[in-house]
Amino acid sequence: MSEEQGPEERTWTEEIDVAANEVVDTVRELIHQGNVRRIIIRRANDEVLLEIPLTAGVAVGSAMAFFTPILAAVGALAALLASVKVQVVRVEGGED
Repeated sequence: MSEEQGPEERTWTEEIDVAANEVVDTVRELIHQGNVRRIIIRRANDEVLLEIPLTAGVAVGSAMAFFTPILAAVGALAALLASVKVQVVRVEGGED
């Protein structure tokens, strides 16, 4: 877990090992949490498969419709793998 300190905002990273059949639900849940700024999906060998940048307030209202094709791509990638690592960059404070 790494941290960056700013005058108003604190950012940290966490990594979650997820079975491939659970990755779409995990990403959907992370998007709904609202404090996630970036989701990076990696293979077990740390090769980046997909990077999803998010902005503040993305989970509000119909914003999930925008992510439907992205979630489909995540599902297609996950179908080829047994497990993946989901790296989550979160932020606290600042614009929120």
